[in-house]
Amino acid sequence: MNDFWVIILRTIVLYGVILVIFRLMGKREIGELSVLDLVVFIMIGEMAVIAIEQHKDPIMHTIVPMTVLLLIQVGMAYASLKSRKFRSLIDGKSSVIIEKGKINEKEMRKHRYNFDDLLMQLRQKDISNIADVEFAILETSGELSVFKKGNKKKAGSVTVPLVVDGEIQHDGLKESNKSEQWLRRELKSRGHKEIENISFCSFQDGSFYIDYIDED
Repeated sequence: MNDFWVIILRTIVLYGVILVIFRLMGKREIGELSVLDLVVFIMIGEMAVIAIEQHKDPIMHTIVPMTVLLLIQVGMAYASLKSRKFRSLIDGKSSVIIEKGKINEKEMRKHRYNFDDLLMQLRQKDISNIADVEFAILETSGELSVFKKGNKKKAGSVTVPLVVDGEIQHDGLKESNKSEQWLRRELKSRGHKEIENISFCSFQDGSFYIDYIDED
């Protein structure tokens, strides 16, 4: 009977600890979890189960590694905020699956993404005909962002970052058929000489969007 109450008490304590840990990790929707988040969540869940089953072991043997995982996750999340290269390494990059109505089979093979997956996610977006799609982008979360044809506000172009965290995005320039010299010239003509101070810059539909890094 004593073991029964110990198990109940440990369950309550671990429930509270996990709630605190998840709150400290930050708010994320389930569909937005990164690979790192998912690994941490699975490991913490496994630790909690083992700690309840092996209730004779000190509970601190479980709380300590949970805390270590929390510190790792928070540290990695902070690093990903400061470095886009690190963020790309951890989360990967979004991929254009359909571009201007044309399916990119190479990108689909690269991500082991088949036509059944594509059609299923299109149906989830209430799209029954693939011919209605102008752009479809597979996000790092695994969600498919879809832009339909005929929508003048969305069709024909998507936001392509040219500067992120003060660094010029050469992939974005290549996708936009622009050069680094063009970007520097255009920004300079608009009074934006210090590219390293720009948080985000994109060029879409003939207009720039520029946001500066917040000062601490």
